[in-house]
Amino acid sequence: MSHSPAEPRRADPSAAELRRVAISAAHEAGDPLKTAFRSQMDIQLKTSAHDLVTVWDRRTEETLVSLLSDAVPDSRFLGEEGGTRGSGRIEWIIDPIDGTSNFAHGFAMFSISIAAVIDDVVLAGVVYDPINELTFSADDDAAYLADRDGTERVLTPASREGVPEENLSLLTNFPGAWAVETHGDEALRAFAGLVTTYATVRRIVSGALELCHLAAGWSDAALNCRTSPWDIAAAQLVLRRAGGRFLPYGTRGERTWSGEQTPDLHLTSGYLGLAPGASAPTAEDVVRRFTRAQ
Repeated sequence: MSHSPAEPRRADPSAAELRRVAISAAHEAGDPLKTAFRSQMDIQLKTSAHDLVTVWDRRTEETLVSLLSDAVPDSRFLGEEGGTRGSGRIEWIIDPIDGTSNFAHGFAMFSISIAAVIDDVVLAGVVYDPINELTFSADDDAAYLADRDGTERVLTPASREGVPEENLSLLTNFPGAWAVETHGDEALRAFAGLVTTYATVRRIVSGALELCHLAAGWSDAALNCRTSPWDIAAAQLVLRRAGGRFLPYGTRGERTWSGEQTPDLHLTSGYLGLAPGASAPTAEDVVRRFTRAQ
């Protein structure tokens, strides 16, 4: 009895191809958000008054899943709203609106975040800011920024090597309500230390955009002690491809990170992001002390 030879597995799309697919999907899914922004919308609570969701979060995620599935049939998904679905080789990690609270309250600092992952390694990432029409992205070769006229440039920010901490700008969501509830005055004293150490401390509450702003050279450090893969998978790649550093800390399940560079660093529960050459030991100490195990 003869057997036909096994059909060879189709080659995976390249990182550059996955980046292009993600950019197209982010732009199409992001267009309706421009109209919805600062309009009347139904806002619901997820886990607390600090954790919101809108109909647009769910609608945008469904649009992204549909577009990415059509473009890359061998796909599966991890989304903030829809959880895990599908069984393909290529995993798309999606945050349909990173910064939902900003979106819901009319503050123009939110984004769509899409990362393409194979075997727990992020190959391509896109972070799209639809209101300011900024598209941050990365693949094997570089990190890129396209502005509203579509012009794309490679991100090569100037090094901050040798710049003292007191001259750096820090972006963070710390302490947040959870840290105050858990650590009380200790968290507030740590935040006071950040405020008195750095030139500026801003809480824009959009992890993906914070890391991308470092990649663009618009800020110097980003600290987060409670994060999820969809918040950072794409943006950490953008930062690293632009020459910055992403230091993972904390515990998720049985996995623990202590600042080491590992293929799965996007799964970490806390991090310090650094612009090229920047050093922020005060912020790094806060990440070590307060990152929440998940």
